[in-house]
Amino acid sequence: MQSAWWFILVGAIVTYAWRGAGVALSGRIDPNSALMRWTSCVAYALLAGLIARLIVAPQGALGETALWMRLTAAGAAIIAYFLCRRSIPLGVAAGAGWLTLMTAILV
Repeated sequence: MQSAWWFILVGAIVTYAWRGAGVALSGRIDPNSALMRWTSCVAYALLAGLIARLIVAPQGALGETALWMRLTAAGAAIIAYFLCRRSIPLGVAAGAGWLTLMTAILV
């Protein structure tokens, strides 16, 4: 049991060391530099890839729903996002609500 606490302690030190380094360096980083724009694009691409994977090849309970249900839920989320002045919470709620509704009615 004691060794588990050592792993937690070392993990916390490593995590907070990187966070501390980020705070220390954040004042010196130009957010409009080419490197930061590239980093932002990579982050958005990773997020888009994860979302696409969740829609096209999901695991677990989501994989039991039909592809057309997942695609229409994604469409409902995008439409609600733009209709509600780019509100992420309302877009997510609309997509989740649509998928829940379709699952309850058709399955």
